[in-house]
Amino acid sequence: MGADSDVRRWLRQRGAETIQHPGGTLYAHLCRVHDRLGELGCGGDAQLAGLTHAVYGTDGFEVTLLDRTDRASLRDLVGDDAEALVYLYGACDRRRTWRQLATTRQVVDRFTDQTWNLSAGQVRPFVDLSIVNELDVIEQDPSVVDRHGQYFRSLFADWAPVASPLVTSEAQRLLVREHRICGDRRTVRAG
Repeated sequence: MGADSDVRRWLRQRGAETIQHPGGTLYAHLCRVHDRLGELGCGGDAQLAGLTHAVYGTDGFEVTLLDRTDRASLRDLVGDDAEALVYLYGACDRRRTWRQLATTRQVVDRFTDQTWNLSAGQVRPFVDLSIVNELDVIEQDPSVVDRHGQYFRSLFADWAPVASPLVTSEAQRLLVREHRICGDRRTVRAG
């Protein structure tokens, strides 16, 4: 069996199918992020990171499937580069990182308060994973656009120079569509 199948089995064993998440379960979300990264041309490490991106919890989702002190077991499953991206994603202090990320290429670690300087090869996969994750949440819970749509449109525009062109295009397409849908709902509600 391939790494993808092994990882999916591992996630199910860890209970990812029983954890609620917008659009159903955490497992379903992780699979959708993995699949979309692949559809948008992201590499195998980015896809495996997408499949496991919430294993250590995230700044927006505190549930963990694996203690971050046991990173070696995830490394053995997905490889060094994918695991490093998963750790970086889970550790990212979004408030102190996201706005400046495209210019500073730095991530503030919410676990250790360290600042990580990303290499040129780390920036794009990290940004792509971050965007694709948020796009999935937005698709599963369109009220996110009501609350945070302008923020994400602005943030993703700032990230466009360091994101994959296909990921940027997908973000623009989806955020414009969701904005129109939400705008139509507001019109109906007002009427």
